[in-house]
Amino acid sequence: MSQKFDIVVIGAGPGGYVAAIRAAQMGFKTACIEKYQGKEGKTSLGGTCLNVGCIPSKALLDSTWKYHEAEESFKIHGIAVKGLAMDVGTMIARKDTIVKNLTGGIGMLFKANGVTLLEGHGKLLANKQVEVTGLDGKVETVAAENVIIASGSRPIEIPPTPLNGDTIVDSTGALDFTAVPKRLGVIGAGVIGLELGSVWARLGSEVTVLEAMDKFLPAVDEQVAKEAQKVLTKQGLNIKLGARVTGSSTKGKTVTVEYTDAEGEQKITFDKVIVAVGRRPVTTDLLAADSGVNMDERGFIFVDDYCTTSVPGVYAIGDVVRGPMLAHKASEEGIMVVERIAGHKAQMSYDLIPGVIYTHPEIAWVGKNEQTLKAEGVEINIGVFPFAASGRAMAANDTTGFVKIIADAKTDRILGGHVIGPSAAELVQQIAIAMEFGSSAEDVGMMIFSHPTVSEAVHEAALAVNGHAIHVANRKKR
Repeated sequence: MSQKFDIVVIGAGPGGYVAAIRAAQMGFKTACIEKYQGKEGKTSLGGTCLNVGCIPSKALLDSTWKYHEAEESFKIHGIAVKGLAMDVGTMIARKDTIVKNLTGGIGMLFKANGVTLLEGHGKLLANKQVEVTGLDGKVETVAAENVIIASGSRPIEIPPTPLNGDTIVDSTGALDFTAVPKRLGVIGAGVIGLELGSVWARLGSEVTVLEAMDKFLPAVDEQVAKEAQKVLTKQGLNIKLGARVTGSSTKGKTVTVEYTDAEGEQKITFDKVIVAVGRRPVTTDLLAADSGVNMDERGFIFVDDYCTTSVPGVYAIGDVVRGPMLAHKASEEGIMVVERIAGHKAQMSYDLIPGVIYTHPEIAWVGKNEQTLKAEGVEINIGVFPFAASGRAMAANDTTGFVKIIADAKTDRILGGHVIGPSAAELVQQIAIAMEFGSSAEDVGMMIFSHPTVSEAVHEAALAVNGHAIHVANRKKR
């Protein structure tokens, strides 16, 4: 007799484990299936995000930024440092400890909430049956009233630079270098490539980023992207746009990468190469032919605005469906689906999903950018406030960047918020909250912000939308 559950979740990443916990909290008999094995050879929960993505990369970003500050910025505070050195092994071990603590914490949350963990590979069969192939190869089938597919994504591999786990790696391999590579190549100038390139550049790597597109960060507000390219180049990232990788050859411990750009065919040699050209959904052996769930040609599962698939009672969330591949998007979709299974009228605000690049300065945004709104013919007003005019940013010696708020010229309703600078992710979240409640720029401008804080930059940018900024000269209306 197979086990029977109210809800079975396939995948224990930030979408799946959150959905499973919420389901159990609401009284559903819940199981979550996970096959990922961590470094210790045991099932590790949390998906890409906690194991080899968001969390470990931020641990390395923070460690290397502290090193960079000690090397470059402490002296301005009157702090003298002698014998500064980075122990890469200790840095990696710290990262691994953080991962272990967080992934282990999810296991404890499963137990506390009564979620049944099924270790192995999950495959959806017909009639909401789920086949679970255990780590020992044993196969069992469980039945469910509802199934939530949260199988996540994996890095895309490209034929010109096949991964070898040593000199050519993906984003996972880049988190475990045992030494600082002298010459590092990064293929892809997206979020992952820029973050990982920044990590090793701060420790002394000569980093070259090869990006096939001619435009830098095309999804980001153009004014922000321009500032980001300038700052990151100054920090040592050699960003080559319009550089299409065509091949590679490995000789000993070096890799020569071939690419074409506006000047023709080029070659460049590296000690390590990180392939960071994006991610694709994990759907390998996920759906039986008669499961009834449909996918597109790229492997994404078709869903509606409520993450419902073509089969009643089967849902899909996170990186395996349309929309940005972001942990917080997956988590909120998981909550929405469980709430809807329970009969509640939950929905997602897909227009207000914040995006963040955790370089330094951070780059973050929510809502629409200037070029999109202009292309749509929307009349807008823009307010910009530079951190160079922020007292708190000056005190912290962190004045790069600005806050940009875009509002509808007719209604004054905020349509987008874009930040490059200190605590950008946190500041954009303030703008996202305002937008969720339909705030106007005037509304935010009338709020009281504590002084001195970097949050005052949000306040001043909102005031600047209508020419009322106090601590920076207002742009004259045309």
